[in-house]
Amino acid sequence: MDAARLKQSWSLVAGHGDQVPLYFYSTLFLAHPETRQMFGTNMAGQRDRLVSALGHIVSHVDQVDRLVGFLQQLGADHRKFAVRAEHYPAVGGALLETLRHFSGAAWSEELAADWAAAYGLVAQVMTEAAQAAEAHSPPWWVAEVLAHERRTFDVAVVTVRPQYLLPFTPGQSIGVSHPAVRSWRYYSPANAPRPDGTVELHVRAAPGGAVSSRLVYGCAAGDQIHLAAPVGDRLTLRPAGSSDLLLLAGGTGWAPVKALVEQVAAEGSGRQVDLYVGARSRTEFYDSEAIDKVAASHPWLRVSYVTGSDPRRPGEVARVVDRVLADGDWRSRHVYVCGSDEMVGHSVAALTGAGYQPGQLHHEGFGKHWYGPTWRTVTTPDGGFR
Repeated sequence: MDAARLKQSWSLVAGHGDQVPLYFYSTLFLAHPETRQMFGTNMAGQRDRLVSALGHIVSHVDQVDRLVGFLQQLGADHRKFAVRAEHYPAVGGALLETLRHFSGAAWSEELAADWAAAYGLVAQVMTEAAQAAEAHSPPWWVAEVLAHERRTFDVAVVTVRPQYLLPFTPGQSIGVSHPAVRSWRYYSPANAPRPDGTVELHVRAAPGGAVSSRLVYGCAAGDQIHLAAPVGDRLTLRPAGSSDLLLLAGGTGWAPVKALVEQVAAEGSGRQVDLYVGARSRTEFYDSEAIDKVAASHPWLRVSYVTGSDPRRPGEVARVVDRVLADGDWRSRHVYVCGSDEMVGHSVAALTGAGYQPGQLHHEGFGKHWYGPTWRTVTTPDGGFR
């Protein structure tokens, strides 16, 4: 396979914009109508997610060694969409037909063979991982809602108990779906694993978000929801004692940070942790009671609140990272940033400009990652996870 040729080919095809996913889905659903059920009722949010993800992953197949763990997680996770081994050739066929259509004169037998081989390798890793996962975990877990607390108009803290133990590492995300909604969204548990197996979710209702709106406005104790296997490792802690920590959280981006704090407490590693929590106004610190309680219990944790707007200073916007940089030099620490794409992007840029190295900055990105037959939008504009 010629990796450079694949990347150049994908760049050419992606230049056709929205025409690409429209052609792909038309081709896939016409040739294989049974695949339509794997996608949500409303395709408006789907857009170019699957096609872009496929193109990106397959065209970077020269980095397959680095992608293997991710693809294995992906393959196991796809079981919740009822994806079976026979669906991979269907998707691959639609992808190749789409590439051929938009490549025009640049398409060749050699290029077709490269794409087929690259996609085949990706599909093989994912299929084998899905088959292996069948032996030790279900496609999804049924979970009972134990408690539902509306903390603000659009934010709820939901505590659920899976029917069977759902293992995860603080900082990972789990898929969440409501039986009434044919969609999945990913949330980071706001707790480290507990002996009773319960999971705490912090959910902000996102505009047009069917799952988040259902969880905030249409869910109550006693209801059942579905949970999927955990994915991701960008926000997980490095080995205990490796360094002190600086944590930046915006909005419901506090959820995974809360889990990390609980993990540090359980380790007893002696790390020093400074936590900066930001919100647009004081009324949006929806979990301040829990934050203050954990700070009072652990002398190694220091907490600072940052309010984005101050009525006494109209027009000025305070950013968490600006307060962080003004307070001291943290370049000896590992830094974890959780919040909206805008908040994460600005924070990482500011920290990098101040001399912080990429290896010490941990975040889920201020872009998108492929965690389902959709791109997973990591964060919502409010600063939380959808």
